[in-house]
Amino acid sequence: MPQELDWETGDGLIGIRDPAEVDAAFDRGERYVGTAVVGLVLNSDDVAVVAPRVLRALHSSDATVRSPGFVAAGDMARLFGTLTPEIYAELRTEGLGGVADTAIKDAMTFVPFWELPWWLRGMCLRLRLRNRAEGRLLALQDLAERATDAVKAVMGKKNL
Repeated sequence: MPQELDWETGDGLIGIRDPAEVDAAFDRGERYVGTAVVGLVLNSDDVAVVAPRVLRALHSSDATVRSPGFVAAGDMARLFGTLTPEIYAELRTEGLGGVADTAIKDAMTFVPFWELPWWLRGMCLRLRLRNRAEGRLLALQDLAERATDAVKAVMGKKNL
C-alpha cells in the first residue's frame, strides 16, 4: 500500500508518482514540492514528464524548492542519462561550487560526453586536466618527502 502523502511534513513525498499532483502542489505553493519533484524523478520512466517539473523547481525563488530541484536534475542525469537544454542552461547559470555542483558533476558522469553541451564538455576537460595535474603534483611532493626522509635516515646513522 502506498504511503500517505503529507504536504505539511513532507512525509511520503519521495514516493510520489502523479505529475498532476506535483503541478497542483506548485500551484498551491507547497513547502515540500521540491521533495515531490525528486520523488517524481525517482518514480517515473519518462523524461518528458519529469523535465518540466524539474525546470519549474529550478526557476523557483524559494530555496527550499530550488535546491531539491538541482538534486532532481542530478537524479535525471543519473537515471535517464540526459537533460533538457533548459535544465543545462540553469546548471550553467548556477555553475560549480554552489547548489548545482553535484548536478553538474552528475551530468558530466552519467550523460555521454558527446551529448553534453559544448560548455559542459569544456568544463569536463578542464576538470580532468586539473585533476591530472594535481595528482602529478601530489606524487612529486610525496616523492620529495620520501627522499628527504631517506636522506635524514642516512645522515642520522652516520652521526652515531
